[in-house]
Amino acid sequence: MNQTSESQARQKPRKAVYLLPNLFTTAGLFAGFFAIILAMNGRFTAAAIAVIIAMFLDGVDGRVARLTNTQSEFGAQYDSLADLLSFGLAPALIMYQWSLASMVELGWQWARFGWLAAFFYTAMAAMRLARFNVMTGKIDKRYFLGLASPSAATLMVSFVWVFDDMNIQGNANLLWLPSFLLTIVAGVLMVLPVLYTSFKSLGQSDRERIPFLGISVVVLIFVLVAIDPPKVFFVVFAGYALSGPIQWVIRKIRLKRRREPAASGD
Repeated sequence: MNQTSESQARQKPRKAVYLLPNLFTTAGLFAGFFAIILAMNGRFTAAAIAVIIAMFLDGVDGRVARLTNTQSEFGAQYDSLADLLSFGLAPALIMYQWSLASMVELGWQWARFGWLAAFFYTAMAAMRLARFNVMTGKIDKRYFLGLASPSAATLMVSFVWVFDDMNIQGNANLLWLPSFLLTIVAGVLMVLPVLYTSFKSLGQSDRERIPFLGISVVVLIFVLVAIDPPKVFFVVFAGYALSGPIQWVIRKIRLKRRREPAASGD
């Protein structure tokens, strides 16, 4: 009896710990769902902020699971489903409600392109998440294969936030065109087979300690975010989105230069 009671006492906190990362996942799911509600009511700035909050919560739940050693198959699948809503469906609907829906003014044929672009982004996010699940453990943790869906979502909603903060509506000054192109490009980058730095293992070991300059840059970003959040978020995530293709081109050029001397030597 004593051994049974001791084992039960040990299992109870374990179950509570497993609940903790899933609470953060649920909070992120709620933020994504709430973003859709806000967008339907025309509150686009608040909707963008809700998606960004979901992005931060998505980072927290994984770290909490790793720190408490409570990773589980259920948690991984639940996190993916929450990500699909928060970073696949929510950004697409926010962009559609804010700008792409105005393409109907150009004719019913153009209206189709608007909602099809939103669907394309959502479908690419779903494929990106599915590929991430099946490739877990098969790719270096230092990198993502394709633009991560939270980064693509933040790129999308920060674009909306920039113009909504300036009281510029999505149907003004042909904004539907850059909105349409950004939606397509963000979707393509999620499934493009290029590597993006993940920053997951940064500082986790003595050999990978964050340098002083890196800490200074992080502090600077926080200061800039406090000054003008929408513009800083958009510039930072636009730069990150471009970093993958740029690094891919650089690697190709370096590989070509290495092969040229070998070929000339033959």
